Amino acid sequence: MCGIIGVWGPMINKQAELERGCCRMRERGPDSTGYWHDTEAGLALGHVRLAILDLSEAGHQPMVSHCGRYVLVLNGEIYNHLELRAELEGRGQAPDWRGHSDTETILACLAAWGVEETLYRATGMFAMGLWDRQDRSLSLMRDRMGEKPLYMGFAGQSFVFGSQLKALSAMPGFSHEIDRRALSLLVRHNYIPAPWSIYRGMRKLAPGSWVRLTREHCLRREFPPVRAYWSAQTVAQQAREQELDFETEGQAVDALESVLGASVQRQMLADVGLGAFLSGGIDSSVVVALMRARGSGQVNTYSIGFEEPGYNEAEHAKAVAAHLGTAHTELYVSAADALATVPDLAAVYDEPFADSSQIPTLLVSRMARQHVTVALSGDGGDELFGGYARYFRAQRWWHRRESLPALLRRPLSELGRLGAALLPAGQLHDQALKAVALAGAPHAGQFYRQFVSYWKDPRQVVRGAYVPDTAFDRQMGEGNFFEYMMLLDALTYLPDDILVKVDRAAMSVSLETRVPMLDHHVFEFAQRLPLHYKVRDGRGKWLLRQLLYRHVPAHLVDRPKKGFSVPLGTWLRGPLKDWGASLLEPSRLLREGLFEPGAVQRKWREHQSGVRNWSQHLWSILMTQAWLDSKTGTAARVR
Repeated sequence: MCGIIGVWGPMINKQAELERGCCRMRERGPDSTGYWHDTEAGLALGHVRLAILDLSEAGHQPMVSHCGRYVLVLNGEIYNHLELRAELEGRGQAPDWRGHSDTETILACLAAWGVEETLYRATGMFAMGLWDRQDRSLSLMRDRMGEKPLYMGFAGQSFVFGSQLKALSAMPGFSHEIDRRALSLLVRHNYIPAPWSIYRGMRKLAPGSWVRLTREHCLRREFPPVRAYWSAQTVAQQAREQELDFETEGQAVDALESVLGASVQRQMLADVGLGAFLSGGIDSSVVVALMRARGSGQVNTYSIGFEEPGYNEAEHAKAVAAHLGTAHTELYVSAADALATVPDLAAVYDEPFADSSQIPTLLVSRMARQHVTVALSGDGGDELFGGYARYFRAQRWWHRRESLPALLRRPLSELGRLGAALLPAGQLHDQALKAVALAGAPHAGQFYRQFVSYWKDPRQVVRGAYVPDTAFDRQMGEGNFFEYMMLLDALTYLPDDILVKVDRAAMSVSLETRVPMLDHHVFEFAQRLPLHYKVRDGRGKWLLRQLLYRHVPAHLVDRPKKGFSVPLGTWLRGPLKDWGASLLEPSRLLREGLFEPGAVQRKWREHQSGVRNWSQHLWSILMTQAWLDSKTGTAARVR
């Protein structure tokens, strides 16, 4: 796990700019820093390294290929690199290896096979930049599920790319203009989906894709076409014709244990201390159980607990750890401990990000890093195996909507909108508004978008709002609505919220996180499973549960899903009240010109009165305001 950066084009003192960029993301790679320049072409690369495989100088980056033609910077891990080495050797294409790092392996593959074949064969999480010294082209690549970040854009006349925006934003010519499209998406979803970023001139490379940049692109300040080498949507569509057929349920469990166990085993490869996050829920417990079954040594597990009733799962994690025999560490944190992280969030998430579970994620990452350098997590199980409770709620609303004659949906929506405007504040009013929005949605994607949105209409709160199309606006063909929701989350919420949350929190303390559920073999297996292997009797993750029961008694893990949440609504009425009020002060909002003060203040007043819980709506505004303060060095403090 590392941080990468690159500049191509005219820029005074590139070395100084690269050094500054690397310094800004030093926590991603505290072990060493490296630079490489092609002065004739005007390209420079930088790298900060968190050494995981081959701790010697043989793993140092930027790395030049044995043939001298290619130079690579890599952030991430290639889990099947030993198999790729063996294949190169079997074909007679292997160089004289200098060491045993996965970077050297993947660079040899790129030199021997080219970009597309290498990407097709690689299993891992990565963001890579490859410079071809012969034809003077730059290829940027991102892993299939979007575990590792990659930003790209123009600073003045130079093309720049990097792992985080803060590494690029101080470069000369960098435009700090806020993109109101991104801001509109933020208040709707509480995250900014790819390809958008908070800065108008910067983009995120989409998961499962790559680009090839030439000198002509740089001269014209033109983004190259994005090429997909793998698509979650395509995999899901093809899976309908390739459904798995098992004679017994036991065979289905065996098949899941085989594919997921292989992923866990691959991801346990490390030359440093390794552990796992353990919440005591289904997903993390399955991962830890398979680590115990597939590994040969002690498994280290980590969890945090909260003093607030209803938010603590530490006792469940402790029970699972005791049964599996892990070396378990837990940390109970108070509200004061959690609140102390709030001033750090804007710096950790270097563009506005508003999933409030970022707070416990940062706390557990800080604790784990005191003991290990790599931690496996159970993320991805909900999206792959139907675990979110919202899927069942949304399906009920969808069935109600589908029961209405098509010609009546829009008129009823308009009538309901009028009625909702006349209803007093409260639960009835909220239900009416939801019914109005959902009845008027033209298709399943926009229906689900409305269901999971916070600010349903960003134009109400973002000044000059413009909401671009996203995956929710695309028709994806026929299919089961439940599976459709899972796919939309895999395309949006998973890479742009969940994986961003974990990557930034963990890397802020130099901790590498790995996600076995998101091995593409596991994803493809899950897509081919008929829905009844995922959902039964009103509960999701049926097959995952059956696998877990082979290792852990059901009574230790069968309970309602809580999620990794904090009592944000209560905090905003209590210890965070003054902090929030200062950030949302109407004259400030009016002066900055990003948000409508009236809309924000109405939500704030209703929240403070206790009539409504608008904490998730307000959090996106608060995180943006805190981020703005962090850019000016005047970050507000929690009192």
